[in-house]
Amino acid sequence: MSAKRDQRALALVIAPFLSEKVAGQAGAIHMNLVTLVMLVDPVETRLQLLGQDSVQTGTCPPWLGAGIVPPEPWLQGWKLLLCYLAGAGSASSIAISDDAISLSFPTQAEGKAVLITGCDKGFGHALAKRLHSKGFTVFAGCLQADENGDGARELKSMKSDRMQVLQMDVCSDLEVAQAVDFVKRTLKEPEEGLWGLVNNAGVSTFGEVEFASLDNYKNVAEINLWGTVRVTKAFLPLIRRAKGRVVNITSMLGRMVSPSRSCYCISKFGVAAFSDCLRQEMYRWGVRVILVEPSNFVAATGILTADGIDRQAEVLWHGASDTVQEDYGREYFTRHVALMKSFINSGLKDMSLVLNDITDALTSPCPKNRYNPMETYWWVRLQVMTHLPTAIADWLYIPGATL
Repeated sequence: MSAKRDQRALALVIAPFLSEKVAGQAGAIHMNLVTLVMLVDPVETRLQLLGQDSVQTGTCPPWLGAGIVPPEPWLQGWKLLLCYLAGAGSASSIAISDDAISLSFPTQAEGKAVLITGCDKGFGHALAKRLHSKGFTVFAGCLQADENGDGARELKSMKSDRMQVLQMDVCSDLEVAQAVDFVKRTLKEPEEGLWGLVNNAGVSTFGEVEFASLDNYKNVAEINLWGTVRVTKAFLPLIRRAKGRVVNITSMLGRMVSPSRSCYCISKFGVAAFSDCLRQEMYRWGVRVILVEPSNFVAATGILTADGIDRQAEVLWHGASDTVQEDYGREYFTRHVALMKSFINSGLKDMSLVLNDITDALTSPCPKNRYNPMETYWWVRLQVMTHLPTAIADWLYIPGATL
């Protein structure tokens, strides 16, 4: 059985019951079945039938999903709750054979549009291409679209009506408002709204607290945090109209911290808190708010480079007070910079994990609230840092920590 992230496999014993009235609407069909093995896929859910006991199958009301009717009296009165697993009855067709029932869901991309920020490079650029290839209309927000930057120029060169490249600085109220107007004018059915918003634009930095300036904190938060808030608030009316999805790209450092990353962590913890609040507020509108929390993909995205670290290091050192420079020493600071360079070189170079999770968040009938595309090491560390007592977690991972 496949272990893909976009599939959940489980065994279901015959339980919930479909009423005779509902079963009669579709016509009862007798089949052989004891246990169902269900693979939940963003596009198709397949129920594999095993066993020898006779049961019936029929179509449930939309709010129930699909149903199976066991004839045994002791099972009467139950319903097979596939709504969570099979997309709350969103199956457009049901094909029945001797050994399987296939529920086919409409391709979520058909007729749907998604706006992505930060498409000049990295996740945003790759995601714009991925979603376009799946049939979405993509509004690719680029910081350097007006300057004909490399990323924007490459996306424009696709010459597709479904790839709309627009100038968008997430720190600019004017440019965000202009982006909203552009999307409204371009959508074929503006009254149906915008299906997806992916807040991807972001920057990264490093520097221990005594070296990082207040301006450094403010600049990172202005893009990562306030940019996300600004864009989300601007597009929410369109998202609500479509009962669509808001996907915010945070980081594992939005749930656990790391020395020398306080500027970045503050901004990503803020995005996580904003997303959690928004998720709870949007339930009543039928809008899903989803967090994607990648581990170290610096090598793949180029959000930090060795040259960039060297430039930042010079600013950090010369911006520190004489006392800080003397207490820490140049040798310690140099080792610290080398550690940051090793961090970017050790990251994953393949963005597939992240792209797959974002795609699932936009297309799955039942997206997760949080996705964690990361290696096993970082997943284990995340669980330790967020679940064990703080003293133990620090002792395990942070040099100098004591119990």
